[in-house]
Amino acid sequence: MIDDVLSESKQKMQACINALKDDLAVIRTGRATPALVEKLHVEYYGQPTQLMQLASISVPEPRQLLIRPFDPASLKDIEKAIQTSDLGLTPGNDGKAIRLTLPQPTEERRKELVKTVHARMEEARVTIRAVRRDGNKDLRDFEEEKLISKDDLERAENDVQKLHDEFIDEINSIGERKEQEVMEI
Repeated sequence: MIDDVLSESKQKMQACINALKDDLAVIRTGRATPALVEKLHVEYYGQPTQLMQLASISVPEPRQLLIRPFDPASLKDIEKAIQTSDLGLTPGNDGKAIRLTLPQPTEERRKELVKTVHARMEEARVTIRAVRRDGNKDLRDFEEEKLISKDDLERAENDVQKLHDEFIDEINSIGERKEQEVMEI
């Protein structure tokens, strides 16, 4: 029972870390990376489809993305999706591919992006704390139902706290790396 609670808590916390990494991957830094656009939803034959399923995305230059659609008919749809997204990029269409040139972010824009990084980190911390709270509640319920002893409860709560601390540290290190990436000129 205790192992099940710990295992479930760890899985939920790891899912939170994965979601944070995905969230931070789309925050634009000075460098081009396919992660900026690959999860962008494009209206393709009436269905929202991720860009990575419709085109190959490459980085020919450090500040440029090249998007080559598998179906040339989807070029206009991809271009429209990029323009309506919150990326703030203007696509260049040559009839066969789309080029996205990433401008150098200003100091003010980099500071805004750092604030966004911190907000996403705090959301992840809140989620980790909620998982800890739920795990501890389950353990206390087991103790009230006399399924585990008071000593087992304390040991298990300490284990849940250790898990919590490990994942909070991981969130902080991921955030620090992303902040350095964003502030890099």
